[in-house]
Amino acid sequence: MEKRRLGNTDIQVSAVALGCWAIGGWQWGGTDDEKAVAAIRKAIDVGMVFIDTAPVYGFGHSEEIVGKAIEGRRDEVVLATKCGLVWDHETRNFSFADKEGRAIYRDLTKGNVLKEAEDSLRRLKTDWIDLYQCHRPDDMTPAEETMEALNLLLEQGKIRAIGVSNFSVKQMEDFRKHGPVHSDQPRYSMLDREIEPEILPYCRNHGMGVLAYSPLEQGILTGKVTLDRKFPEDDYRIDRPWFQKKNLKRALEFVEKLKPIAAAHGKSLAQLAINWVICQDELMAPLVGARNPEQVVENAGGADWRLTDEELRLIDHYVEELGPPEE
Repeated sequence: MEKRRLGNTDIQVSAVALGCWAIGGWQWGGTDDEKAVAAIRKAIDVGMVFIDTAPVYGFGHSEEIVGKAIEGRRDEVVLATKCGLVWDHETRNFSFADKEGRAIYRDLTKGNVLKEAEDSLRRLKTDWIDLYQCHRPDDMTPAEETMEALNLLLEQGKIRAIGVSNFSVKQMEDFRKHGPVHSDQPRYSMLDREIEPEILPYCRNHGMGVLAYSPLEQGILTGKVTLDRKFPEDDYRIDRPWFQKKNLKRALEFVEKLKPIAAAHGKSLAQLAINWVICQDELMAPLVGARNPEQVVENAGGADWRLTDEELRLIDHYVEELGPPEE
């Protein structure tokens, strides 16, 4: 698979990254560990070597699965994980409660960042993390304090690059005053383009990589979600705007318009959606989840080809016709 540079670092990443939220089982209706391990190993086999996880994905479970899958192949992988969302202790900064009522807190204090790094290294069975990201901003902890911890981890060689996720331009600017920030991880897809006016230009101007999550809009852009699809009660997609019936109907009509474009390249709708993200910026890597090896192979097919400029303009036209989801 084609490679891309991670921002202004010397780290080379695959054009498509494997996202490991779903394999942790948390808020995605459970998981199958055996298939998850096989999926990660298949990703490495097909060149999708950029692997992204987080402690909160299954409360450590996703990281443990990744650690098991990459054992003996660590040098082949660019490994990204996160810090700052905790469930094992209460902090002053409550973030949200999951579907089962478990409280999740934001904690980017120096002590917690250093502790989480050690916990992640242990679960992942590795001596270093290639990209260590702040999962969400913690507005009760000064940026200087968080960056002090991250800079220390850089100096110690326990991480190779610093990233953020779900940060505003101002929050990224505050962090960059105290050290390097090499990447951002925002939500981005054909159906969610909120980062285009400010966040994406900021990342371009400062040589930051962009790891775009939800490029398939949680499955809608694959064409496999139907109006009568039933999701488990703990599946977070139930509350997402595009999954409300009135919006989902419109979104599926949009997807129908994409089918001729995908067919012209001999590609699936999922592969088209992944390629659309790749085409937006040379510093961008779409982050795509998979639960089994078959999904990995399909996702890998989103790379190593290009939509034409005319097709990209046509897709933009369809997006404009569709408009945003209704409240």
